[in-house]
Amino acid sequence: MGRAVMVGRGPTGAGVLVLSILIILTAEGCRAQKGDGCGPSVLGPSSGTLSSLGYPRTYPNDSVCEWEIGVPRGKRIHFRFALLDVEDSDCQVNYLRLYNGIGSQRSEIVKYCGLGLKIDEPIESSANQVTVQFMSGTHRTGRGFYLSYSTTEHADLITCLDKGTDFPEAEFSKYCPAGCLTSTEEISGTIPKGYRESSPLCVAAVHAGVVSNAVGGRISVVSSKGINRYDGTLANNVTSTGGTLSNSLFTFKTNGCYGTLGLESGVVADTQLSASSVWDWNVHTGQHRLWGPSGARLKRSGRPWAPSQSDRKQWLQVDFKREKRITGIVTTGSTLREYQYYVSAYQVLHSNDFQHWYIYREANSTQDKVFQGNINFLDEVRNNFIPPIEARFVKINPISWHQRIALKLELLGCQLPSVPRPRNLPPSRYTPPPGGTELPPHLGQTTHTPDIRNTTMPPHTGQAVVLAAVLVPVLVMVLTVLILTVVCAWHCRNKKKSSEGTYDLPHWDRTDWWKSMKQLLPSKMVETEDSVRYSRSEVGRLTGRGAVPSLHAEPAEYAQPLVSGVTTLGARSTFKPDERPGPGYSDPDLYDAPISPDVYHAYAEPLPSSGSEYATPIVVDMGCHLSGGSALNQPSAVCSFLNAGASTLLTQADGGRSGRSAYDTPKNATGQVTPTEDLTYQVPQRSTQTQAGQS
Repeated sequence: MGRAVMVGRGPTGAGVLVLSILIILTAEGCRAQKGDGCGPSVLGPSSGTLSSLGYPRTYPNDSVCEWEIGVPRGKRIHFRFALLDVEDSDCQVNYLRLYNGIGSQRSEIVKYCGLGLKIDEPIESSANQVTVQFMSGTHRTGRGFYLSYSTTEHADLITCLDKGTDFPEAEFSKYCPAGCLTSTEEISGTIPKGYRESSPLCVAAVHAGVVSNAVGGRISVVSSKGINRYDGTLANNVTSTGGTLSNSLFTFKTNGCYGTLGLESGVVADTQLSASSVWDWNVHTGQHRLWGPSGARLKRSGRPWAPSQSDRKQWLQVDFKREKRITGIVTTGSTLREYQYYVSAYQVLHSNDFQHWYIYREANSTQDKVFQGNINFLDEVRNNFIPPIEARFVKINPISWHQRIALKLELLGCQLPSVPRPRNLPPSRYTPPPGGTELPPHLGQTTHTPDIRNTTMPPHTGQAVVLAAVLVPVLVMVLTVLILTVVCAWHCRNKKKSSEGTYDLPHWDRTDWWKSMKQLLPSKMVETEDSVRYSRSEVGRLTGRGAVPSLHAEPAEYAQPLVSGVTTLGARSTFKPDERPGPGYSDPDLYDAPISPDVYHAYAEPLPSSGSEYATPIVVDMGCHLSGGSALNQPSAVCSFLNAGASTLLTQADGGRSGRSAYDTPKNATGQVTPTEDLTYQVPQRSTQTQAGQS
């Protein structure tokens, strides 16, 4: 692992902090290069940003700078230009040149010069090492160059100057390079409301805490309608300005681990806050005003935390009782106009066991991170931890302040998933988090150990038991509901199938009450009732019963059923008139077969169109008055049916007597006629041809 050092002459004076600091980062295969024309640059292990001296102003005369960039073996590098403005026409004195490789074995990739050049396509190397060379002679104009690079696996690399208006998509993802705080472009807005569409994407991403300026990273952007007013805040060393109404804005998708951790809401109790010392201010009236750690809660009115004396040995500590994933911190000063105290810079320490403390560092950095604090006593300032801190104890150590140390804060983050914890290991085997300088817990001889009683972590073995106690009843209830649903569906299906065998009669027409009431109706009304028909499923059901012989009929309309004046109707039948079978014909005895009382015969087939009409049903009222054909006009004969015995009458058609006009009466085994009171039989009508023959 080599060290990449950008060496050059930076701007002097009290300019922007990031433009005057020499940036040193580690990267594989890189070596230090000297020059006097190097501008603010960040050389990261997989991405970075380069610029000429004086950018975005004119670069100096007669200067040179070379950057040697290396990425891991097996990878290549590509470049995107945000600005290329070099004064020259023949690229002999002023130019920018890129090489494959470093040292004497390098080979030229491309050479550029000219004012206002637009290079849209990325420039790609053929190896994992590249040299960038910038030469300037005497010139009058030209702002130099500003470019970004990354490994080729990030094909969607953008520059630090690309804005939200450059991408019309509603949602998109891009890769931001490291070092975009070298840009001087302004942003407007803040999270969670959003940023004005004219803001540079990568600078806004650093301000939002989505990516780190030292490493860069991928951003997911969502565009939406603009708002009336954009707020200006200071966050992650980036100051956003306020703005007015715009057509659109953009925000960033995050992993959601940015919630408050309980200082403002009171979830963190006062006993979980401790400090190196407390300012006890006596106003010479016998009253004592303590500026204790319980006042260090963001957005809470009252006095903040302030130590008894202001020096670098003071600290404020938060004990979360269990490890948390901490992604950011928001601080403010005293918020009291009469006491305008605030902390302008601080460091963050963290520990899992209260014995081993580590100062926070950014990824790929060898230096402890110093966070920019507040710039006044009132406004909030946010800083994000990239990568996040995973610890139980957090300490804030003020480095610089205004007048006196005074602090209110809130920590941002989320719960940690349940994983094996290294704190259970002996101290000699404890593995510290990457980076950070280990310090003793007291941070100096003048501080006292805070009271940490009752801070033992609760065991996590009970979480599985609690989870099982919740899940088992839920699963039992779900299975019970599923079983009941299946049983109900099965029952409804069987009920539906069983109902398919019922007659196609209205429910009230299948009742005994209606059958008995029909005798009170006029005969004409009874004769106009619709014929009763059987459904296909009923015919199939009757056919499937072995006890009842099957009657085969041609497709035709059936005759109407007989309607008797008795209260209950028994088994009934109709039949087709005799068709004079030929000699030797034997008529099956269909009527002597036993018939179940709950099964009706299928209707007889109708006569062909050339034959006789169906017999007219006989309707008998309670007074034994007949309405029907003239063949039955004797009241005594009709009433004999009502006064008959209790035996059931079964019909038997005699094929040899088809020409006679007689009632078809069932016979018993001895050939005797058996009367019945439940059935009234039809009299087949003689055809016109038969009557003519007899006459």
